[in-house]
Amino acid sequence: MRKLAYIARTYDRGYGHFSTRQNLQFNWPKLEDVPDILAELATVQMHAIQTSGNSVRNITTDHYAGVARDEIVDSLVWCEVLRQWSTFSPEFSYLPRKFKIAVNGAEADRAAVQVHDIGLHAVRGTDGEVGFRVLVGGGLGRTPIIGHVIREFLPWQHLLTYLDAILRVYNRYGRRDNLQRARIKILVKERTPQVFRKEVEAEWAHLKEGPATLIPEEIARIESRFTRPLYQNLDPLASGYVLALTRDRAFANWVRRNVHPHKVPGYAAVTLSLKKTGIPPGDVTAQQMDAIADLSDRYSFGELRVSHEQNLILADVRLSDLYALWQEARALGLATPNIGLLTNIICCPGGDFCSLANAKSIPVAEAIQRRFDDLDYLHDIGELDLNISGCMNACGHHHVGHIGILGVDKQSAEYYQISIGGAQGNGAALGKVLGPSVSQAEVPDVIEKLIDLYLARRDSEEERFIDVVRRIGIEPFKEHVYGNHHQESADRSRQLAAA
Repeated sequence: MRKLAYIARTYDRGYGHFSTRQNLQFNWPKLEDVPDILAELATVQMHAIQTSGNSVRNITTDHYAGVARDEIVDSLVWCEVLRQWSTFSPEFSYLPRKFKIAVNGAEADRAAVQVHDIGLHAVRGTDGEVGFRVLVGGGLGRTPIIGHVIREFLPWQHLLTYLDAILRVYNRYGRRDNLQRARIKILVKERTPQVFRKEVEAEWAHLKEGPATLIPEEIARIESRFTRPLYQNLDPLASGYVLALTRDRAFANWVRRNVHPHKVPGYAAVTLSLKKTGIPPGDVTAQQMDAIADLSDRYSFGELRVSHEQNLILADVRLSDLYALWQEARALGLATPNIGLLTNIICCPGGDFCSLANAKSIPVAEAIQRRFDDLDYLHDIGELDLNISGCMNACGHHHVGHIGILGVDKQSAEYYQISIGGAQGNGAALGKVLGPSVSQAEVPDVIEKLIDLYLARRDSEEERFIDVVRRIGIEPFKEHVYGNHHQESADRSRQLAAA
């Protein structure tokens, strides 16, 4: 993190942007400086290898890996297995299109495995043996698709040989003549999941039990390379933490949203929110980077993680240190208690930085944050995921937001299409478009109308926005947002159909 701060100051404009791929983007380096930047990264074992091109991109996973109470396997170990398998692979360095893999080692899916080219979800077999549920052909972008399960249980020993088989089928049949139809999700859809599964199984028959079959000694070797914290035997009730909760309401609100259970008694995982109102989601200044590195050293064994929701995680904080950490994080602007709430917006850089974008994303996010800047109101609304993408490439994952916002080009003007009903996690779903696109100025009003109807129609304070959408459908929300205009449009459509 300190090296990233140095690069931000020296070669950029003093900040960086954490993305939904758990990477950091620098948006302003000069092309001539890139070799020097790469050399700086190499001094701290970081790189930009396979962050572009038609190769296997960085493997993403649960940001609570190794500390989550519902963990089946430590997915960090399996991500490292896949990193070694995929990096500089001579066979898979020129695939038909870029390729993204996610691994989830816990019962709850916190890695969005259902919307990746390959998703691996750790499961236990009937005899307790560890394996993986294998999903293929998920993805967002221009053609959003939820991944298909092609194997319910794959014993861990066969992980690499089975992935070899999947990528060989993709390499053999994937389109190379049409960029828009080159992703594996299109191949699986066109051949059907059933046919694709048979082709993978046939290919795997030649690879199963081959040299790439994993053995316990190899997994142990890789696991031994991870530095494990030296946890103390702590008594959670003796830390003063409970007393601080009762005395300081602001601290209690932060704990409720930003502090997460840990499998070791006396410890917690903490999210440093990068979603303060007025700051582009995911952005961190060089000064904050240095300060965050200091927090990590003092409070979390020197380790930091990035979530795919564009926040930072201190995974191993003593409960007794939470109050002091909160005070320091608040002074740095990193303690907004909004994790899981509406203003914890996932947002791509959009038209301010990206040449592919149809519209700006950051000003829309800021306008929504300002409209809903009352924390009491946010907590009353409850859990709600809002995602914004500046174009159909969906880097902001708008399809799986409870509310999704997509920037579109409408007669050379920037407009925004709203969808509702999307979800990530175990019950992943794609949102449905609400109606005609709206101007940038209208977006906060539309969001407010959606929230107003939700609050009016929910059965209890525990019923989330997504639960209401699933219960009553999108039509009442559409009617509330568009009113008579929606009804008139529907009448005209019926008249035309009758004619």
